[in-house]
Amino acid sequence: MKRCGKISEAQYPFGKGRYEIQAGEGRKLALTLEQIGQIAKYDDGTEATAKYRDYWLFLYLCNGINVADIVRLRYRDIVNGEICFVRQKTERTTKTRKEIRVIVVRQMQDIIDRWGNTPAPDSYLFPILEGGEDAMRRKMKTLYLTRAINKRMQEVGERLGIGKISTYTARHSFATVLKRAGANIAYISESLGHQDLKTTENYLAGFEREERIKNAEILTKF
Repeated sequence: MKRCGKISEAQYPFGKGRYEIQAGEGRKLALTLEQIGQIAKYDDGTEATAKYRDYWLFLYLCNGINVADIVRLRYRDIVNGEICFVRQKTERTTKTRKEIRVIVVRQMQDIIDRWGNTPAPDSYLFPILEGGEDAMRRKMKTLYLTRAINKRMQEVGERLGIGKISTYTARHSFATVLKRAGANIAYISESLGHQDLKTTENYLAGFEREERIKNAEILTKF
């Protein structure tokens, strides 16, 4: 795509200084669909492992969402079967509000049903935040959840022989699984919420719901 001249160097999200997929002898970040399937089926009989495994899977399936964003999701953010959110990392640094949309696949709904709050428009999706926290308290709860997921998933990775698994692995795996399946590079960049893809707003808005559904199905073929 890049070599053919269809997108410019500035538009390419996998180049230097941007979202990079590690290869060769570097640190392994992205997992295969088979490995993700192993994680999804892993069960050591404890509730903690089941919960943090499911949170990790939700991160992966929800466009590699960051923990800081997952804790802020509310039931009102689910519209017509899609989760709609703006990355906390970029909402105050960009001139235009860039909304990310994610098809709620069956596996995601199962996780919401298992661990989510009682459905109500203003309720948070998951019982991490309560709503009255100040910025520092929200940051601490986000950090605690990130560490809890990483600690448990590192243990899961070791037991499965996969290696180190973290919340960052979920984000890399989301992008890499789609890239390996031939998904549009610009679609991946938009789904990740990158702000440096220099395309027109019309082009960014051109990815229809059907394409989101198609790519969501790719993620769950494990």
